[in-house]
Amino acid sequence: MFNIGDKIVYPMHGAGVIEAIEEKEILGEKRNYYVLRMPIGDMKVMVPTTNVEAIGLRKIIGGEEVKKVFNILQQDNSPMSSNWNRRYRHNMEKIKSGNIYELAEVVRNLTARDREKGLSTGEKKMLDNARQILLSELVLAKDGEREEIESLLEKYLA
Repeated sequence: MFNIGDKIVYPMHGAGVIEAIEEKEILGEKRNYYVLRMPIGDMKVMVPTTNVEAIGLRKIIGGEEVKKVFNILQQDNSPMSSNWNRRYRHNMEKIKSGNIYELAEVVRNLTARDREKGLSTGEKKMLDNARQILLSELVLAKDGEREEIESLLEKYLA
């Protein structure tokens, strides 16, 4: 499904590049694994090639999708539940979906809420995580530097 050098997204972890496809034996069972290098956080992740769909691995977005992400970041925030628990669960579902547009909405909405009312510790952590995931994909999609893309994010969220 994927090849060495492909830029992919691992939901909840961010974007990375497939460095290798290796066969490993774990608990007596041989399986092929994608070895992903995740530039943000500088970690390596191994994903069984048979679990791609269940995990939600996908190729990173292209130029048109990047524009759409930045458009979403500029839009007014969506109404959110005043109940912290409901809001947290709803946002977590969006992050886990692996859909970059839903991820962009979470970043936009939580950033706006943070400015207006502040966020709980859990939501601050969620916002930081969502921003890192979004940033990792945008850096690879635009072949840019992290600092440059962070500045763009700030500009569009202002």
